[in-house]
Order: sequence, then C-alpha cells, then structure tokens
Amino acid sequence: MISSTRPTPGDGRAGEGRTPLRAYARRALALSVTGLLTATGVVALSGTAHAASTLGEAAAAKGRYFGTAVAANRLSEAPYAATLNTEFNSATPENEMKWDALEPSRGTFTYGAADQIVSHAQSRGMKVRGHTLVWHSQLPGWVGALGTADLRTAMNNHITQVMRHYQGKIHSWDVVNEAFQDGSSGARRSSPFQDKLGNGFIEESFRTARATDPAAKLCYNDYNTDGINAKSNAVYAMVKDFKQRGVPIDCVGFQSHFNSNSPVPGDFQQNLQRFADLGVDVQITELDIEGSGTAQATSYGNVVRACLAVTRCTGITVWGVTDKYSWRASGTPLLFDGNYNKKPAYDAVLTALGGTSGGGGGGTRTCTVSYAKQETWGDRYNGKVTVTAGSAPISGWSVRVTIASAQRISTTWNGTPSWDSTGKVMTMTPAGNGSLAAGGTTSFGFTIMTNGNTAPPGISACTAS
Repeated sequence: MISSTRPTPGDGRAGEGRTPLRAYARRALALSVTGLLTATGVVALSGTAHAASTLGEAAAAKGRYFGTAVAANRLSEAPYAATLNTEFNSATPENEMKWDALEPSRGTFTYGAADQIVSHAQSRGMKVRGHTLVWHSQLPGWVGALGTADLRTAMNNHITQVMRHYQGKIHSWDVVNEAFQDGSSGARRSSPFQDKLGNGFIEESFRTARATDPAAKLCYNDYNTDGINAKSNAVYAMVKDFKQRGVPIDCVGFQSHFNSNSPVPGDFQQNLQRFADLGVDVQITELDIEGSGTAQATSYGNVVRACLAVTRCTGITVWGVTDKYSWRASGTPLLFDGNYNKKPAYDAVLTALGGTSGGGGGGTRTCTVSYAKQETWGDRYNGKVTVTAGSAPISGWSVRVTIASAQRISTTWNGTPSWDSTGKVMTMTPAGNGSLAAGGTTSFGFTIMTNGNTAPPGISACTAS
C-alpha cells in the first residue's frame, strides 16, 4: 500500500557566452517523445504520444537533442531558467569549462561554476556537452609560458583531471577546438600546443581523452567548416586519417555561426554527410544566425532540416538562450528575443522538427520540473519534485516518476498517484485544485525503498493543461 503520510527523520524508522572580444564567427541516443528524464541521463520508456510543443521534446521525437549554451551567472534569472528548462534537453557551459575557468593556475582546479551548470542540467534530465578541453584561446598565461615537456604534461593532466571530475556526466566532449587556420591554406593554427608540440598534439589529446573516459563521445570542433572549403577539407583529411589509423574520434562539431556575409552554405547538408560517411557523428554545436523575420527563420529551418536529413547528425546546440546575452547581441541571432518572446525563427525550428507551436509571445501553457533528494535513511530516501508554471497560468499538470527495478515507492504526498502495470512508473497529478499562476510553483514528494539500489528516479518533462 502507498500511504499519504510523509515520513520524517524523527519517526523512528530504521534507516561556464562567448567572450565579447572574440573577433570571429563561430543526445547520442535521445529520448522519445514519451521518454523520461533522469538526474543522471535519459531512460526511454513507452507511453502515450502527444504533439511535441518544445524544441527539446520535438528533437527527441526525431532521435536528437536540441540544446543551448548556458551561463552559470544567468541561472538565477527566472525567465532565463524557465526558458532553458522548458525548451532544451542539452546544455553546454558557455565559458565555464574553458581552461582559464577550470585551471587558472597550474594544478589548481576550480569547478564551481561548471558544476552549477552540470547539476542544474542533470536535475532536469538534460544531457551535457563538454566545451572545451584544448583550445588556443581563453588560456591562462602560465600555459603559454611552459616549455615543450611541461606543456605536454600540463595538457594531458588538464584533460585527465577535468574528464575524471565529470566522468559519466558528459555525453560529448569538444576535445580539441579550432586547431585549423581560416583561409585557403588548410594549415594548422599557431598556438602554444601547435608551436611546441606539433601536429601530433591533436591525436595525443584524443588518445588521452579516450583513456580517461571511454564512454564519452570525443569530438573535434571548429568554425567556418560548415561548407566544403579549404578549411573543412583539412579537417576532413585529419578525421579520415584518424579513422584509418584507429585514433579515437567519435564526432565532429560544426559551430555554424551565420550572418549575411557568411550565410548557410548551399552544400551544408552535403558537407555534414561526407563527414558522417567517415564513420563519425556530426553535431551542430554553436548555432546562431544574425538577422530577423522571415530571412532568419528560413535559414534556421534550413539548418535543422539539413541535420535531420543526415542520420548521424545527433543534435543541435544554439549558442545562447536569449538575444540580450548573445555574444553577437547586436545581430539578434537567437530564437528568443531580449524579453524571452519566441521569434519567427523559433516557430521555423519547431516546425522543421515536426513539433506544434502554441503560438509566440509567451502565451503557451507550459510547466517545468526540478528534482531534489531530501531526507535519507539506510534503506530509503525521500524525493521532492517541484512543478513550476511557465509564462501563462495552468489549470493542471502531470509528471511521471520511474524507479529502478529493485526499488519501491512506499509513500507519496501532495499529489494523486497512478501506476502502470509494472508498478515502476508512477504518474502524479494534483491532489485537488491543480491551478498555478504564471511562474507559480507547487511540489509533491515520495519515499523510495532502495532495496540496495540508491539510483535517482527518472522524472519526466511536465505536461501542463
């Protein structure tokens, strides 16, 4: 039996935007529409299909993720967090995982801001992309001052320490970022790594990354490689060589920063496909398109359709939530304006993904959920789920909770549970009036008997009515 009385500890029971100074343009299994989000990953479960009305949900229905770059210092802004939580199912730390943020002095690692993003994403079932391990920019000064032997040691130690810290939490890593020059030469970019370690630093970085976390996808990431050109040809030749020689590389990231001077290339899909044909996944990693109105919407739709046409294009990340915090803010390049209203580009993306928009301007009835572990005993723990209404009031909500095979929910409170035939999937709806004002919150809870398995439950995306 499931009681509605909440146990308490005293009841006697045993128990990291793009830097503004930057001068140049810049899941693999995703959940089904009815999949559940867990605190540590994604578990696909069957259920009743419904029309996808958010970017992440619509992308998941196509077997892909739709993510965004996230800034830790913006998470306390309610509209920012609400838009992030509602629309996206993957997060990339914008600056918080770059070398200067994580290892400002040699051997001293500061993970706080990056951890904040990872914890936020995991608590809402989002995947996380790691960006970036080895890059010529945003390096602390001590790195460039090292001699050859010390630099090699420091590079490998940085990769190892960071990947160990986040092992099991990152679905794809940008192991090396922007190692090739622009222009027609196809040459490698001058950097401390290239200048002192030579061409082999890229291969060495990938081999160190694989040895550290064999489960993570390892990507090479670059910009101005979106079409077939000298730079993308050079990257293509490197990836082909790596695959032929068994160098561990799983994916290639295409940053996809576009504007009127550098539009979406006509051979964008063809370029993605030729890389995929080498046996690697392709990901659109930093998408933003300057412009407005129909032209911007058309370009966004074309990018999404190109990804969907390439089987190994596993996901899309836009480089920011709202125009006002974009590293290219004056070009209004994102899907939400400075007031978090959906732009025509948003509708174009959702339509391309096969979703159904509730209309722009913040009137769509939505809700988000967050999960937190509460009191813990030797054989059980309490969990709390908070439901938050979006930018419009809602009259009801439902959230699914999935537990591991060994576990059992013994108690619930502040909600009305129903169960599937396995007894492992609980759907919670309001106990009585489920109305919430825009931005309003409520919560429900439960006790999980662990039976030796302390894994967190899977919490589905909230469905509002």
